[in-house]
Amino acid sequence: MEPVAKIQPPREILMNQRATGAVHLRIVALAFAAWIFDFYDLVLYSFLLVPVARELHLTPEESSLALGMSLLMTALGGVIFGFLGDRYGRKPMIAATVAIYGVGTAMCGFSQSLTQLIVFRSITGLGMGGGWAPGQSLVAESVPADRRARYAAYVQTGAPLGVLLAAAAGGYLAPAIGWRLTFMLSGVPAIFVVAAVLKWMPESDVWRRTRTDLDARGVDLRAILEYRRIFTMLFVVVLLNSEAYWFTYTWMPGYLELKRGLTAVAASHLLIKMQIGGVLGYLTFGRVADTFGRRPAFCAYGLMMAAGTIPPTILWNAAVAVPGLISAAMFTAGFGTGIWSGIAPMIAELLPTRIRNTSLGLLLNVTRGFQFFTPILIAALGARFGFGATLSLAAVFSTMGALLVWILPETRGRSITALD
Repeated sequence: MEPVAKIQPPREILMNQRATGAVHLRIVALAFAAWIFDFYDLVLYSFLLVPVARELHLTPEESSLALGMSLLMTALGGVIFGFLGDRYGRKPMIAATVAIYGVGTAMCGFSQSLTQLIVFRSITGLGMGGGWAPGQSLVAESVPADRRARYAAYVQTGAPLGVLLAAAAGGYLAPAIGWRLTFMLSGVPAIFVVAAVLKWMPESDVWRRTRTDLDARGVDLRAILEYRRIFTMLFVVVLLNSEAYWFTYTWMPGYLELKRGLTAVAASHLLIKMQIGGVLGYLTFGRVADTFGRRPAFCAYGLMMAAGTIPPTILWNAAVAVPGLISAAMFTAGFGTGIWSGIAPMIAELLPTRIRNTSLGLLLNVTRGFQFFTPILIAALGARFGFGATLSLAAVFSTMGALLVWILPETRGRSITALD
């Protein structure tokens, strides 16, 4: 008698195989909420740098050290929570990291010395570094492939909106209530985001299925070595664009106030225009990438960022004589930062599920950890060559990143489980 074949139960239909519905919108909305306050908390210190330095008697080098430490700690957060996100799930890591960066930001308001400020900024950086990867992993694994880039872009729009909120807080709220209370109040939204994530955000079903398939051998991080060539290429592209972004943003508020003589309100006006461009750039990038491909979109937006960076920096004296040129250039540079909407989909589509969250965390946050040196380098080069010339290096990095993206494969429309 022949043995009866064991019938395998049909596998559930994954969320990314379903038509767009309420669950997809809920995931995108909650990931967006976590990311907007994540980025707001990270960059808030840049907009409070002048009053903090004045009260705590910090030199430019000491202010740069505090800026750099928070960026350095994002690398550690990315490594720790990237691994934990692949092991224990996307949802718990989102909640944990939001809670950490919220506490760190609120504690900054109690700083009485450089040491305390660095400790509290480090806590903020730790949580901030761990939050991006699980949110983008969950979105990439849950939404339909033909909408993946635009939905990732909607989440990533939280970055320029976060900077926009920080610019408003630095230009309007802090002068009214002081920098200490501004920091303290800025930690409050994290409470509501954590509660909403725990109550309404589903776990990634792609991650659950992969964990079930890998239960016998666990999550083997040596798999990264199997993809070392693509991993290295991604690292170079992300690092160059990270340098471009942070060369622009870490010292730009202080540069406009201290070196160009603008008031806090005038500097905030320019930076708000930059972030309006950023919001539009982030929102449009996803649709462009879904229509024309990841690489053409990335290259075009990167070159726009480079072009917009030049007039407010190395060409300031000539540009300021042309009415509206500085504002238009800041808007264009902000629009070009829309490339960051494309980072997560590219990484997610080029690497398998079992190392996706770890890789996202490593690639974004280790490259951002390199930015520990950026504010310090800017202060040193600025003293020697001028801050305008130094900040213009962002255009060089952005151009290199825009061109080198062509070494990566095109992944538009690829199934998120294609490499599993």
